[in-house]
Amino acid sequence: MHVFIAGANGQIGQHLLQEMANSDHEARALIRHPDQGPDLQQLGATETVVGDLEHDCSEAMRGCDAVIFTAGSGPHTGPDKTIDVDQDGAIRLVDTARAMGIKRFIMVSTMRAEEPDKGPEKLQHYLRAKHNADEHLKNSGLNYTIVRPGRLTDDDGSGKVALSARLEEFGEIPRQDVARVLLAVLDSDNTTDAVFDVVSGDTPVPEALAKL
Repeated sequence: MHVFIAGANGQIGQHLLQEMANSDHEARALIRHPDQGPDLQQLGATETVVGDLEHDCSEAMRGCDAVIFTAGSGPHTGPDKTIDVDQDGAIRLVDTARAMGIKRFIMVSTMRAEEPDKGPEKLQHYLRAKHNADEHLKNSGLNYTIVRPGRLTDDDGSGKVALSARLEEFGEIPRQDVARVLLAVLDSDNTTDAVFDVVSGDTPVPEALAKL
């Protein structure tokens, strides 16, 4: 499968490229600057293409079979940039995928995006942007999976997680394990139109996904 990765130069994206290098999938990494290309190809990108989520990416996506959106401005940026990337950038990519006949779309969101007004006040703009993007994807008609990790860490991944449509306890998860979940979702038949929370746990990723 030819997979378009938005946010490939981010931390989850870089882990994902490394994981995909040992898979049957080919990764096309979206980059903002040409000089990012060699490093991402060394990590595992089959090819890189220059583009900007705040503009049309249709040519960059041509020929792909699936999209993984793992881009983000981060929860500590201002509301304007969060809207530009986490909300409008994601929505634009969903619409482009639909227009181009790319039917598979995997979105990295965040826990509690379904209830943004209940989150900490300083994060509500971030949660609301994620919520709006998630809802747009759910109503797009695409074959979607929305992955909602807990607090992200830079720890080495264990390959073991806890995941469910909703986890009551907010937890942490290494970015490396989020990448492993994303790759496993590509190969899972039971994640169509699925939304789930994921944190570190005791169950290997493939087994956890099989129980969804």
